[in-house]
Amino acid sequence: MHDAPVRLTSLDAFRGFTIAAMVLVNNPGDWGNLHAQLAHAKWNGWTFTDCIFPFFLFIGGVAMTLSLGRLAASGADKPRLLLKLAKRAALIFLIGFLLNYIPRFDLDTVRIPGVLQRIALCTLLAAPLVVYLGWRAQLAVVTALLALYSVLMLWVPVPGIGAGVLEPGQDFGAYIDRMLLDGHMWVQSKTWDPEGLVSTIPALCSQLFGVLAGRVLAANLPRIEQTVWMLFAGLVFLALGSSLDAVLMPINKSLWTVSYCLLMTGWALLAFGIFYWLLDANPYAIVRERAAVWARPFVIYGMNALFIFALSGLIAKMLGFIKLAQPDGSQLSLGRMLYAPIKALPLGAANNSLIYAILFNACMFAIAYFMWRKRWFVKV
Repeated sequence: MHDAPVRLTSLDAFRGFTIAAMVLVNNPGDWGNLHAQLAHAKWNGWTFTDCIFPFFLFIGGVAMTLSLGRLAASGADKPRLLLKLAKRAALIFLIGFLLNYIPRFDLDTVRIPGVLQRIALCTLLAAPLVVYLGWRAQLAVVTALLALYSVLMLWVPVPGIGAGVLEPGQDFGAYIDRMLLDGHMWVQSKTWDPEGLVSTIPALCSQLFGVLAGRVLAANLPRIEQTVWMLFAGLVFLALGSSLDAVLMPINKSLWTVSYCLLMTGWALLAFGIFYWLLDANPYAIVRERAAVWARPFVIYGMNALFIFALSGLIAKMLGFIKLAQPDGSQLSLGRMLYAPIKALPLGAANNSLIYAILFNACMFAIAYFMWRKRWFVKV
């Protein structure tokens, strides 16, 4: 690898776009009234919302190669690098756990898995592969992990159910989660968790595909050629994921199936490839300058991505937890009170719910903008 820039405008912009999308879909005014693309697929299939989490893991992989991998290649102390990443992963996991712990503060029922927890695990597991392995070995690890996951999900029998049953709560991953995390899983299901242990295997692969994409960016290639390779690979991954949807496993975010992992990697490569072309690789300075103008809000968001995501989760919980007395003696959450005037708009329930989500996102951006102006960058 050559001395690639540690920060790419396109990577910060793509990260910011992803976090903005994550905050948007996580904070509707009314969970019962959503536009279809702003809700997860009920089980098999996918929507725009199902792209967001794998995008973030892919971005994390790219960033690991351009920072951690670059430092390791330049002769930095590798064990010290891994210790630093381990501490970072532990902090991310702890923040995710505390967000689950609030506001009930019940260790007997607190959910242990979660989005930040999965990010932490993937970061922890990917780090030594980035530091010690070349791209061929990394690709071999990804292939082996996807094969292992396929064997576990399709051919290892679940007691009382059998092998290869990919229905809610009946798959091998759900069986393992019930054995190890019983009482500490997603409250909406109780018998399975969308961020469970076994499905973290292919989620790790989503991050490792980002690591491999980062190696393309770190290679001594013209940026236009790097863009072409990413866009071409994106199309290949889309074809692979769509094909495996029919012959191996259905596309399913909750299970993070192999077809889902490959399909979302394809979309991540295409999306990031476009950001990269517009903001970093385009040979015409006027195009890069104009693209930088509309991308600036995303770049600002991306500079404190994990902090804004965690803060948005905490604020959302507080809006639901804080109750205010009403004239009739009842209590209403602060969030419901804020949503009430928006809910009354004659725009349709789904549109009203979206307006609330957009306004919530605008508030989060205001915080991100303030931090950016103050040069406050929280390295979670």
